[in-house]
Amino acid sequence: PRGIAMSNQAKITAPKGTVDILPAESWKWQAVERIARETAAAYHFGEIRTPIFEHSELFHRGVGEASDVVSKETYTFDDRGAPPTSLTLRPEGTAGVARAAIESGALNDQGARLKVFYIGPNFRYERPQKGRLRQHHQFGAEAFGVAEADQDVECILLQMDFYRRCGVRDLELQINSLGDRESKARYRDALVAYLSPKKDALSEDSQRRLEANPLRILDSKDPRDQEACKGAPAAAESLSDKSRGHFERVQKLLTAAGVPFRVNPSLVRGFDYYTETLWEVTAGGLGAQNAIGGGGRYDNLVEQLGGRPTPGVGFGSGLERLLLALDGQGVELPRPGKKLVWLASHGDAARDHNWALLAELRAAGVPADMDATGRSIKAQFKLADREQAAYCVVVGDSELAAGTVVLKDFATKEQTTVPRGEIVRTLQAR
Repeated sequence: PRGIAMSNQAKITAPKGTVDILPAESWKWQAVERIARETAAAYHFGEIRTPIFEHSELFHRGVGEASDVVSKETYTFDDRGAPPTSLTLRPEGTAGVARAAIESGALNDQGARLKVFYIGPNFRYERPQKGRLRQHHQFGAEAFGVAEADQDVECILLQMDFYRRCGVRDLELQINSLGDRESKARYRDALVAYLSPKKDALSEDSQRRLEANPLRILDSKDPRDQEACKGAPAAAESLSDKSRGHFERVQKLLTAAGVPFRVNPSLVRGFDYYTETLWEVTAGGLGAQNAIGGGGRYDNLVEQLGGRPTPGVGFGSGLERLLLALDGQGVELPRPGKKLVWLASHGDAARDHNWALLAELRAAGVPADMDATGRSIKAQFKLADREQAAYCVVVGDSELAAGTVVLKDFATKEQTTVPRGEIVRTLQAR
């Protein structure tokens, strides 16, 4: 623009796969995060906050060396120690929460239980897509210490209740079971036996997975893999009697709770630690990639990470995906309840007065702001409109002399004169 000197330095942009969340959008994030906290509290889950980076070994042992997340997508680096320590930005939330539960001693006692939730960023080096970023945010919950199917269902109900409170429509809950450790091993062997004769027909990635992580082939979007998996044995065929009973109990409790679901025999999750119940939730408004969250049971994870054998179950829900679904469905999130008051000043004396009034309003919990540059009164009104103020308090020499202020309601265009001593109470009541 004319009269403004422009820098000759190249602009620094946000890294690929990341976005800035500015005030025009951040209120939506605050709304879903508030709903997440309220829903978690209703189910007696307490908040936990863990570091965004952990020792790399945590994810290698917990998530699995052969998983795509660990083998292809982690941000891993050496710190500046001597010798250096390998650290990884967390790609998911469960392993860090399990590590914290073990380290704190929360699971040391026989029969110990722990129910926690978290909201925060995860990091994966993957091809950025709409709603799938290299830094993405999750609301997650984990419950440790209860092996019964009832705990699986409580976590599912918490997740579905969260979506309901946000206003998401067209939800579908898909469930499956991989069974316990022995059932999962049997299923793995059956799948390898079925797919090995078809190895050459698989994609390159799935040829590698056939040895390292064959269950992930079922989740492949490659048409070659999907064709090869047609007719593959279902996980249900390998379930032990105990695991079959567990899964039947999950279905019975979901039915009793009035939660519709569909058993999807091909459903798997991307992390090696999952056992028994798995689930995924999809929503309308997202197109083909319509998953907004999922979870499952991981009864061996705590032991794998050095803790005493402790069952666990939980879920993660991507907030970017949720916000896209809400936008696609035209759902209006609740805006912050308190409305902005703008103070407009006619002259320097009024401006000095308004500084004091500004402090009074803020101390009383009323959001308030004003121009600090000496704009004309007309320009101050324009600024108030641009900042989406609900009310404007106008003060000039005549108001100072009379001990009053003029209160303007931008929605109704109504303008009233209010005694100076009553303006704070008047605005608090609105």
